[in-house]
Amino acid sequence: MSRAKTMRERVPDDIVEDILGRLPVKSLIRFRCVSKSCNSIITGTTFINNHLKLNHSQCESLISTNSRSGYLLYTTKDKNSSPSSKQLCTVVCNNDRTLTQVSRFEIPSFFDKYMIVAFCNGLFCLASREKELCHIIYLWNPSIRMFKKLVATRFNGKHNESATIGFAYDSLNNDFKILRIVCNAMFNESEAEAEIYTFSSDSWRKVEISMESLRGCAVTEPKLGTIYCVLGPFTFYNGALHASAFTVGYSFILSFDISDESFHEIMMPRNHFDPLTTNFTKLAVYKGLPAKFGFAHDFGNVGNGRVLCHVWVMEEYGVPESWTRKFVIPMKWVRWEHFFGCTNNGELLIKNATGLVSIDPESQNQNILAIEDANWVAFSANSMESLVLLDGGGLFSCLCLCLVKVIVGNNAY
Repeated sequence: MSRAKTMRERVPDDIVEDILGRLPVKSLIRFRCVSKSCNSIITGTTFINNHLKLNHSQCESLISTNSRSGYLLYTTKDKNSSPSSKQLCTVVCNNDRTLTQVSRFEIPSFFDKYMIVAFCNGLFCLASREKELCHIIYLWNPSIRMFKKLVATRFNGKHNESATIGFAYDSLNNDFKILRIVCNAMFNESEAEAEIYTFSSDSWRKVEISMESLRGCAVTEPKLGTIYCVLGPFTFYNGALHASAFTVGYSFILSFDISDESFHEIMMPRNHFDPLTTNFTKLAVYKGLPAKFGFAHDFGNVGNGRVLCHVWVMEEYGVPESWTRKFVIPMKWVRWEHFFGCTNNGELLIKNATGLVSIDPESQNQNILAIEDANWVAFSANSMESLVLLDGGGLFSCLCLCLVKVIVGNNAY
């Protein structure tokens, strides 16, 4: 009788699964080669879900101990490889303001025309701005070097199709979901259309953007009319995805409850931003509260290339009257794509002429981050790897299409 069989007989399956469930992804991928029984356990849907839940709870406990200030994720060019080679990096923000690298993954070259639009529980959602590719979406798990291609609906009525994509985990239904809202970027009389992808069903279905105020209900004010534009990126907060939406005469926040899949509107104060002076606005989470950031011309310093950042915070979720303008921050010129949101302690993440910086809105002090040439940046309160995609069909291994080298710390596997 083999030693492996003897050990299997000595240790019950539930104990084996419990032990394996506490191991990191890197170790589990290696242990798949130990035996057929180990591989069967590790690639099983039940084990993958349990491993995800355990990792998530461990991340939550780390947040509660306040031993770290969160994580920065960013993409950058690989200076030691070809000019087109890019890497996805994760660093932990230590309480002494230093950064420590946690992982570094090479981004497969076939994602050249795609960009990261969202990430959640170790999965990254990628989409393209190109018209011919905007209906193609990828889910990528860099930890296990697997990806899944999703083909969304082509809306023939959209002459200049523009898609806004949100991605989140539905903890109530144990499911990953993608919300895709398609607008006609040129003609504001065309109504936005929406569809949702659920990982459990591996399918898309159309959902109606149905809200009483949009349909002009007599008891609901204001009567917003028809949504013709939804501007991302989506922000996930309080179990819902949020993005800026526009109708003729109104702008507001469109929210989508990820569990019951219902749309809601959150109104902003009238004239909270001057459209004549505001360059752009973006949603983010500020110290655990939904916030809207408006970047406007600083007419007192026109010649110095400076802007004023107006920070509005909703102090009671869903109550429009609770919107409060907290800060007006003078700063160097900022482009739309170079505002990346906020850290846990409320510092703004911005790329300006100095590089990637964090700005304290209260003291207005600027901290230069030791990250060079980042072209996409995001902040996360936790960082976790998962086995999601390891058990599904219709998947591809990055290794099958190109030689992808994955580096975690200083070790390659």
